[in-house]
Amino acid sequence: MLQPDFKLDFNTDEIYSVSDFLSLCHSSIENNIPTCWLRGEISNFSSPASGHWYFSLKDKQGQIRCAMFRLSQRNTKFIPENGMEVLLQAAPTLYQVRGDFQLIVRHIEPVGVGNLQAAFEQFKVKLRDEGLFDAQYKKSLPAVVNTIGVISSSNGAVIQDIIKVLNKRYPFAEILLFDCVVQGEGSAEKLAQAIYAADKSGRCDVLILARGGGSLEDLWAFNEELLARAIFATTTPIISAVGHETDTTIADFVADMRAPTPSAAAMLATPDRLELLTKLSKLHANLVQRTQQTLSHYQQQLNQLDLNLPSFNRQLNVFAQRLDELNTRLDYQVKITLNLHQGKLNTLFEQLKQHSPITSIKHKQQLNQLAKIQLNSHIKRTISQQQLNLSNLTQSLEKSIRHHLEQQQYKLARHSAGLHHLSPLNTLSRGYSISMREDNQVLDSVSQVKIGTLISTRLNDGKIYAKVEKIENN
Repeated sequence: MLQPDFKLDFNTDEIYSVSDFLSLCHSSIENNIPTCWLRGEISNFSSPASGHWYFSLKDKQGQIRCAMFRLSQRNTKFIPENGMEVLLQAAPTLYQVRGDFQLIVRHIEPVGVGNLQAAFEQFKVKLRDEGLFDAQYKKSLPAVVNTIGVISSSNGAVIQDIIKVLNKRYPFAEILLFDCVVQGEGSAEKLAQAIYAADKSGRCDVLILARGGGSLEDLWAFNEELLARAIFATTTPIISAVGHETDTTIADFVADMRAPTPSAAAMLATPDRLELLTKLSKLHANLVQRTQQTLSHYQQQLNQLDLNLPSFNRQLNVFAQRLDELNTRLDYQVKITLNLHQGKLNTLFEQLKQHSPITSIKHKQQLNQLAKIQLNSHIKRTISQQQLNLSNLTQSLEKSIRHHLEQQQYKLARHSAGLHHLSPLNTLSRGYSISMREDNQVLDSVSQVKIGTLISTRLNDGKIYAKVEKIENN
C-alpha cells in the first residue's frame, strides 16, 4: 500500500462530529441572520395530516425550503397553491436532522390580491364545485307569510329598517328577532347557531339574514364555511341581505334568495298591502257580480218550476190515498211473514229437543267419575310400590357405605404403619441423631461447618447444642 508523501497539519481538537458541526451552523444562522420578508413563487406544496405546510419558495435563479406550522396559520384566510406568488415573513434556520437550510414562515399573503379576497375566491370555488350554489337546492319563498325570523343584531339600524318597511308594506306579519353579533371573532359560529335555532323552532315561514354594509373584513363572518353550511342545511327559506347592493358574500350565493339591502329583503319576503287591497277589491266585485248572476238564474228556474207545479191540495190528497193503500198492503205482508216464521220456529224447536246434549253430558260425567276413582287407586298403588323400592335402596346404600368405610379404615391403618416405619423420629429412636446449623440446615458434610460453628443435634428425646472444636475428614 502506498503511503502519502505529505502530512496533514491539524489539531485533533479542531475535529467536529457531524451533529456538533450542524449545531454550530444552526446557531450561527439563527444568531446572525434576522427575520426577513421574501417574495417568490410557491412550488412543491404539501400539507400532511399534522396540518403543517411545507413548500419551496423560488424565483428564476434559486429556491429555498419553507415550513409554516399550524399555529402560525391562524390568521391566514387562504390556502397556498403551487404557482402562487406570495410575500412572506420568515426566520432562517437549519434543520439539523437532514442538514437542510430552510425558512420558518410566520406570516404569508398573496401578491397582487388581498389575503381575504384570495380566501373568498378559493372558498367560493370550493362550495360552487360542491353544488351549494345550484338552483335545484333553492327553496321558493312562501305565498303566505305569518311570521318572519330575522337573524341580525338588535343594536344596529338593520332591524329598525326591516320593521319600518314591514309596518308600511305588510303589518300583518309577526317579526321574531334572533339577536346575535354580526362582526368580530366568533360571530360566524353565533350566526350559525341563531340560524339553527330559528329553523328548528318551526315558527318562521321565512328567514332574513341581515346586517349593514362594511369592509370585506367587517363582513367576513358571512364568508365563513361554518355559516355557509348552516344556511344550506336549513329547511326554512332564507333571504341573505348583507351589506349594500355592491357587497357580495358567500352567504348570498348559498341562500335561497339574495336582497341588495335589508329593506329590500323585507319587501321580497312579503306582498304589498296596497296590491293586496286592490286584488281584494277586484275579487269582491267579481264575487258580487257572480252571486247576482247565480241568484237570477236560480230565480228563473224557480219561476219555471212554479208554473209546472200542480195544485198543492190535490197533490196532497193523491199522496194520502197512496199512503193508505201501502199501509194496508204492509199490514197484510207483516201478518203473513209472522205466521210463516212462527211455523219454522216451532219445527226448529222440536228438532232441537231431539238433539239435546243433556243425556250425552250425563253419560260423560259418569265416565269421568269412574276414571277419577281408577286414577286415585292407581296413584296409591304407585306410591306404595315406590316407597317399598326406596326402603330397599336405602338399606342397600347403608350396607354399601359401611363396607366402603371399613375398607378405607383398613387402608388408612396400613398407610399409617408404613409412614411410621419411614418417619425420621422412628430412626432417631434406634440411636441415630440429626445435626443442624443455626439456620436449621441439616448437616450432611463436614464442609458445611467450621471450627467455632454453633450446631444443634436432635436425639429421640431432645436436642443438644454444641460448638465445633475439631473437624476430621474420613
